[in-house]
Amino acid sequence: MTQAILLDIEGTTTPIDFVHNTLFPYARARVAGFVQQNLNDLKFEITQLGKEHDADAEYKGEFKSDAANSVSDYLTFLIDNDRKSTPLKSIQGMIWQAGYASGDLVSTVYPDVAAAIKKWKDDGKIVAIYSSGSVLAQQMIFKYSDQGDLTRYIDRYFDTNTGHKREPESYRKIAEDLEISAENILFISDIVQELDAASASGMRTALSIRPGNAPANNEGVYREISDLSQV
Repeated sequence: MTQAILLDIEGTTTPIDFVHNTLFPYARARVAGFVQQNLNDLKFEITQLGKEHDADAEYKGEFKSDAANSVSDYLTFLIDNDRKSTPLKSIQGMIWQAGYASGDLVSTVYPDVAAAIKKWKDDGKIVAIYSSGSVLAQQMIFKYSDQGDLTRYIDRYFDTNTGHKREPESYRKIAEDLEISAENILFISDIVQELDAASASGMRTALSIRPGNAPANNEGVYREISDLSQV
């Protein structure tokens, strides 16, 4: 019995093009100015970035936590390399929040999303999100969507503070947090490796097939859906 639906965002509720061609460039263009203006308020995220930099074998530049230009240079590097960095995602979320609030940004969700999550809520199911984007960024996508404010239908949000999306332990933590047995949770994503991890935790799974998604090497392992109404 499905008691909860756990959704990925990119390629599942929201087109990849919106994330990569709108959100990422928007944050990249503004990250230097944002860090310059908010350096003292970003001490927690900058401390996390410093730890990442110390373990980063690819980045050749220095990192000075008290220098805005140094911090923003490293953040730009992480953006350009599509790193799943928790402090980067947090700072991107703050930048996007300002963009949504000003009206510069309106998020795109697939046409079937609003009706599906409303139906699940009406049926008494828990609706949750698990994405590498920060919880704040996730909330903004659904609050300022082209189908209106959808946050009323979403109960919980999980990001990489829970753990990485390709590790079974992350999904075990989510099940414990939701207080629902893993076998009663359905996780939907466009990434087979994420479905592998969720399946290993005991969750049921479905592969999201959307226009613009990268071809998935599924080989018939996972049920494929192209519309959330199929759940």
